Amino acid sequence: TVWIDMKELLVDVVITTPQKVWTAPPCAALAMLSNRAVQAMTSDATRLRRLEDIEAIRTLKYRYCQACDDDHNPDRLGPLVTRDAIWEASSVGRAEGREAIQTLLGNIGKSGTIRNSAHNAINPIIEVDGDRATGHWRLIMLYTGVYPDGTLHFSRIIGWYEEVYRRTEQGWQIDSLYCQVEESAPYQLASSPDAAQS
Repeated sequence: TVWIDMKELLVDVVITTPQKVWTAPPCAALAMLSNRAVQAMTSDATRLRRLEDIEAIRTLKYRYCQACDDDHNPDRLGPLVTRDAIWEASSVGRAEGREAIQTLLGNIGKSGTIRNSAHNAINPIIEVDGDRATGHWRLIMLYTGVYPDGTLHFSRIIGWYEEVYRRTEQGWQIDSLYCQVEESAPYQLASSPDAAQS
């Protein structure tokens, strides 16, 4: 048997190997950690958890954008927000609670005023604090609109999202979302490859 003073020798980890012969009873190995080793392992686990949370929130936001591009599908949007979530956009209005959010956004899809859209949420800054998190995203949105007479128009929106997320039994969900539109203007499609190059 060898005894060592882990603190004096600055040893952080000691692992023993079980020794026995074929006829001996089972043995056990020991793993001993210094306080510094325990803190390092805890710190690594915390950093890994934070990275996993950030990636989960990114995926949540991407699913939100996909649901909006699917005619603001209320069935896809519902599971992404908490039951008492708040949704607000400077150009649309405000809704409080999951059902109200599904109704407000679902009515946009039912209105038939948008034929196609592409919500692009970019440049995220996500901060995680336990079971809550915040996120700031830039927004670039392109969409094909439909006038009452059926003619089409093409528009682009520039803005940003300010969001709060909450970890629930279903995973991360949006607890509040605010969207500020900074610019909204039409754009023209090139009528031919030659026009696109001019």
